[in-house]
Amino acid sequence: MASGMTSPDRLPNDIAELKAIIRAQQDQNARLEALVASFKKALFGSKSEKIDPAQYELELEDIETAIAQVEAEIEEDERTAPVRPPKPRQTNRGSLPEHLDRVEVFIDPELSCACGAERHVIGEDVSERLEIIPAQFRVIVTRRHKYACRSCESGITQAPAPVHIIAGGMPTEATLTHVLVSKYADHLPLYQQAQIYSR
Repeated sequence: MASGMTSPDRLPNDIAELKAIIRAQQDQNARLEALVASFKKALFGSKSEKIDPAQYELELEDIETAIAQVEAEIEEDERTAPVRPPKPRQTNRGSLPEHLDRVEVFIDPELSCACGAERHVIGEDVSERLEIIPAQFRVIVTRRHKYACRSCESGITQAPAPVHIIAGGMPTEATLTHVLVSKYADHLPLYQQAQIYSR
């Protein structure tokens, strides 16, 4: 009898011997299955220091969802809803820098009361918001009048033109400063500045 698997070429032709080989194989399989079962029990079975595997199978999300639904229904019911005092709105926006220009807008209600008397100021609410004024373009037109005297013929006089950084150029000093700061400090190429200005 062979203890392991035998190739079909080496099997005997006698039926009794073949039955004996099959029985031996069945016994070996039964022993191996029992061994595997004992290993599984040792590895996965319940032990005193292990947590019950049934706890892992609880559907905690479903339970939490059901609890939240029940609590929402309790709060919506006027008979069981807890009475909570309204919370004052808390905002912590910080404060805007003091050096910024401030434009004050006054919004007043109707000054005359329904009884006919005039209302008096007893307090005010103040809120501040930050506004950005985008770059504005303007043209500076310089006019230099020419003067002449009607009583003598001393000629025509005119004030000298102010000196420009670029002789005969159209940009002012402020424009050139803005373009250079945008290019070198803000890393904004000239073509992108041109697109922004044309927009």
